[in-house]
Amino acid sequence: MSTVPLPDDLRAALDEQLDATAPGQASAQVGRLIEQYRGATQTAAPVLRDADAAAAYAAYRMPATYAAVRSALGAFRLRAGDWAPRTHLDLGGGTGAATWAVADAWPDEGHESTVLDWSAAALELGRALAAGAEAAPVRAARWSRAPLSGGAPELPETDLVTVSYVLGELTPADRAALVRAAAGAARGALVIAEPGTPEGYARIIEARDLLIAAGHTVLAPCPHDAACPMAGGDWCHFAARVPRTSLHRRLKGGSLPYEDEKFSYVAAVRPGALPAPAGPAAARVVRHPQIRKGQVLLELCAPEPGLTRATVTKRQGAAYKEARDAEWGDTWPPTASRTS
Repeated sequence: MSTVPLPDDLRAALDEQLDATAPGQASAQVGRLIEQYRGATQTAAPVLRDADAAAAYAAYRMPATYAAVRSALGAFRLRAGDWAPRTHLDLGGGTGAATWAVADAWPDEGHESTVLDWSAAALELGRALAAGAEAAPVRAARWSRAPLSGGAPELPETDLVTVSYVLGELTPADRAALVRAAAGAARGALVIAEPGTPEGYARIIEARDLLIAAGHTVLAPCPHDAACPMAGGDWCHFAARVPRTSLHRRLKGGSLPYEDEKFSYVAAVRPGALPAPAGPAAARVVRHPQIRKGQVLLELCAPEPGLTRATVTKRQGAAYKEARDAEWGDTWPPTASRTS
């Protein structure tokens, strides 16, 4: 499992903005947010309704949201070749975690980011956090308020659209409308991330189906556009290790210096928008590899036959070494470098 550290300037901004947050008051807000993000509650209004809720979210959830989106973007980048966005829309972006993640994924490209959300409190805090960012796309990001329910907002065409941890706030009709609008706005690619729960996975599958119906091609994590082979009590998800800030540990009362964020995601592209040879992987590791004496067992998702197990033995030389180094979420066979 890869560790995804928070950028130093974001960590410092969170500490500066939220240092005065009262742990008791914030903990009550956090409890409500946990139920919201783990459950299946649907609303017609933003979850982050005031400054206290936005502060609690930023302290408790923003590092994990950043890690999930950054991991998904890393997997997408490995399949997208030299493509880079010139414009980015962080749809339902809240305090801007995905905007920071995109700036870290493409640090030298000079793209422009716009954060669009329905919570004025989240946007205000996100703007304050971004004011001192080292990355120009974060520092210069535009922060815009628009409703996400009652029909999809009009969205500008943009190279990359990210939608992270917001679909669970919407009714089924509203989230379908939002995904369709995002698919129409994305000239190049669209990356959607949700919590790695059965409910979050179900929302990702719904979004995936809508993207395919809109003519987009799935690039990650799936190695195909066919129906997801996971069924019954199983669901597709991955994990990123998130170093905790001192504020995060204080707020949760935890002692470990990290937590593991489980997430589900889909990255899709408009056909012809990315340069060749961009395309999905041959297969992807969907469980922790099991290392046995002289062999490695890999649980894979592949176009055919779907979910399958590969046994890589020591006799296979280089492939065995690569299998021993493989991690949950990696492509198989591996590309030149791991998700970055």
